[in-house]
Amino acid sequence: MKTLAALLIALMIWGLGLLAFTGRVDQSTPAPEPPISDGVVALTGASTLRLEAATRLLEDGKGQRLLISGVNREATRAEIQAVTKAVKPIYDCCVDLGFAAANTVGNARETAEWARSKGYKSLIVVTADYHMPRSMLELRAAMPNVVLHPYPVKTDLNARRWWKTGVSARRMIVEYCKYLAILGREAFLGLGPEDKAAPAAKEVS
Repeated sequence: MKTLAALLIALMIWGLGLLAFTGRVDQSTPAPEPPISDGVVALTGASTLRLEAATRLLEDGKGQRLLISGVNREATRAEIQAVTKAVKPIYDCCVDLGFAAANTVGNARETAEWARSKGYKSLIVVTADYHMPRSMLELRAAMPNVVLHPYPVKTDLNARRWWKTGVSARRMIVEYCKYLAILGREAFLGLGPEDKAAPAAKEVS
């Protein structure tokens, strides 16, 4: 009986957390205008909207350079330019393509290496609305000394009524579970010795 009660309580907490997560995704767009930063990073995915949005930010002078992280190894620079709809002079001078990342963890590592090589201390992060919470966790873990400005791009996923279709429900639940897994990982790592030399991570909404 106690086991069943504990299970029900855990399920209720999980459900409330899912509702909070979906509410956060729903309220994240439209994204506010981000401040001028050192660089812009776009995390690739199924939709090209995030690449177009990141390119617009670069062309508007919001960052010095743009990193597109997680590019397909078989894609060419010309093909990526066509997808981003970037102005060629800006694309040629100021867009870097990252081919190493295969997932969000890889995106974070690739972005951290890029930011470190450029000496950047602030970045605008562009990805899908539902993917932003998990991306920010990974990016903060990979580069705690860099100020991150999230710029979520609205997708066709209806975060407010996500339960109405199987595709939306599955995507949101899977993303929430991945988000929880990262929270658990970071909480576990936080139990170790504290590195007092490293300042706390920053996120600016």
